[in-house]
Amino acid sequence: MAEEMDPMNTGLEEIEENFDELTDEKEATDEVKDPTMQQLIREMGYAKTDLIYEAFVTEEVQDFQEGFGVKTVIGAFFVALIMTPASIFLSLTTGQGIGSAAQWSTIILFMEVARRSFTTLTKQEMYVLYYVAAALAGSGPFTGFIFNQYLVNSPAAAGFGIADDIPIWVAPQVGSPAILQRTFVHPDWLPAIILMLMGQVLGRMHFIGTGYLLFKATADVERLPFPLAPIAVQGATALAETTQKKETWRWRLFSIGAMAGLGYGVIYVMVPGITGAIMAKPLQIIPIPFLDLTPNVGYIAPAATLAIATDIGQILQGMVVPFWAVVSNAVESILTNFFLNPYLYKVGILKTWRPGMDFPTTQFSNSVDLWLSVSMGAGLGLAIIGFLIAIRYTLISRKSREEGLAFGAKSPQPGRGDPPMGLSIALFVCASVGYVYISHMLVPEFPLGLLIFYGLIWSPFDSYISARLIGLIGRNIDFPYIRQATYILSGYKGVDIWFAPVPIYDRSGLAQRFKEIELTGTKFTSFYKMELLVIPIDLITSFIFWSFVWKMNPIPSAAYPYAHKMWPFRAMNSLLWATATSKGETWLLDALKWKYIAYGLVGTLGFYGISIAAKIPLLIFYGVIGGFGQLPTNVFPQLLGACINRFYISKVIPPERWRRYAMVLIAGYRAGTGLIGMATISFVFISKAVTQLPY
Repeated sequence: MAEEMDPMNTGLEEIEENFDELTDEKEATDEVKDPTMQQLIREMGYAKTDLIYEAFVTEEVQDFQEGFGVKTVIGAFFVALIMTPASIFLSLTTGQGIGSAAQWSTIILFMEVARRSFTTLTKQEMYVLYYVAAALAGSGPFTGFIFNQYLVNSPAAAGFGIADDIPIWVAPQVGSPAILQRTFVHPDWLPAIILMLMGQVLGRMHFIGTGYLLFKATADVERLPFPLAPIAVQGATALAETTQKKETWRWRLFSIGAMAGLGYGVIYVMVPGITGAIMAKPLQIIPIPFLDLTPNVGYIAPAATLAIATDIGQILQGMVVPFWAVVSNAVESILTNFFLNPYLYKVGILKTWRPGMDFPTTQFSNSVDLWLSVSMGAGLGLAIIGFLIAIRYTLISRKSREEGLAFGAKSPQPGRGDPPMGLSIALFVCASVGYVYISHMLVPEFPLGLLIFYGLIWSPFDSYISARLIGLIGRNIDFPYIRQATYILSGYKGVDIWFAPVPIYDRSGLAQRFKEIELTGTKFTSFYKMELLVIPIDLITSFIFWSFVWKMNPIPSAAYPYAHKMWPFRAMNSLLWATATSKGETWLLDALKWKYIAYGLVGTLGFYGISIAAKIPLLIFYGVIGGFGQLPTNVFPQLLGACINRFYISKVIPPERWRRYAMVLIAGYRAGTGLIGMATISFVFISKAVTQLPY
């Protein structure tokens, strides 16, 4: 009787009842009938509770509506003015931007306003709002300028001997008044700003033109299933129904996650932020962004790294990632760090490490000695495997089409808002030629033929192959180190080519973006209008807020814990590649060991062959190989989350329900921490804007 009166149980039962109503129509689609998807599920080892299992053939949308309007414009300004400063602050202090929290917060705010105004939001308007929030939730184009000003003046640039070789169109040189005064309003920034503005225009042209062409080829002509696209648009569809009072469970779970984010964010974000504004050094109750135990562990296990992320959002993340992918990644990390690295140090392969080194320095030294080469070989192996998988699934899909299990090519649906094919081709060509021209003007001695090959041959080929694989199985192909290899083999000497806007791009993800727009019944013209709206808003707000934040304190500095700890490591990794073509000492070429690259390549291909022969789920394969070269800070929190989910939560809540619960909880948690970030940066802005008088 007491259990029946328990308000927590009553609330959970209400959530589950609403969830049952929402998913009744999907019960019949639980069994995937498409042969391509069946093959994918078997080989990857996906469980029925994994999101990709929900892929099913959706009915074609017949009615397309405009999703761009006054609500979208208001939403864009809301995100830019409220979310952008919080995203900047969180990226510098915790290394985590607002991300999906901005999207969810914006949508829920507008959803609640619409409900109280006795109106509704269509799923088209909801999706465009979601997309606008995603486009503006980052830190904006001036983010690169802030890092570049540090890069030029960093100890890594001086140590590698290339500080004076970094061109002025990247950032002002060492000793420039623009850097000393921490301001963008200075003539020394003009070359970099002009280059950035041209890149913004060319980038949008490339997005629109290339994205539609890839979608047209894969979705309309080949009719690939795009298994993850229906899942991606579920949120917009479900939340649009919320304004019509059809469901409530998402709001309840989002609120629970938001309260958790608010509570933890006070300790993790607000206390360091506020104390950093009023004290010489911020007070960190919890180490940010990770607890570094590497110096202590090093005395027991030489060259081992142990750093544990302190963001509890990683625990929640581990609850939604497939269990065996998390476990295999954790096993690989533990074996490598605590057993293999000490052995390799003992036999003299890892020779740069010294006792007392912290996590970033140990990670970099081990990478230079061995793991950079091994990860390059593993990356090449994954590219070969991805190409073979693309061919294999293409044959399976073609067979399905021949047997009548898949659809043939289709014509553009009336009212979809398709642009003229000639216009899309012209946008792609003009953008690519523009990138080639600018790169050639900036680095005239670099072979022009290579620039043309990058922009007009390799990038569209790479994008198309990857888009086909996304359309087939939801994964793309990453051809690693193409840029780096061609730069080195070209024989060019100079570090400026590493900073030029060379047109090597993979636009494959845009094919699925257009597919999502189609599935929501949104006209493509909404996408084009949104892209044009984003450019000026993003530029202006990014300039204003980054200028203010930079004026408050040097970046990086102790006031921004994540940047203070990780930017030196990031700078070393970035500039190490640039030394490969420098006129001085080539640190990178000294770090590359062809023998270890070969070991990584052969080992990856061999492990893949064993996995196929032994029918080991490919989730385990990707979990193990994907761990090479990655920072292991998230391994233990995600493993904890995966174990909690596997051995406790799944016993209490049906896994297929918890999967959806967890996604909403994570979004709520990120929104909660984002709100704390906004409150903190508001206090910091006010405190720095007020000048204290002596009387």
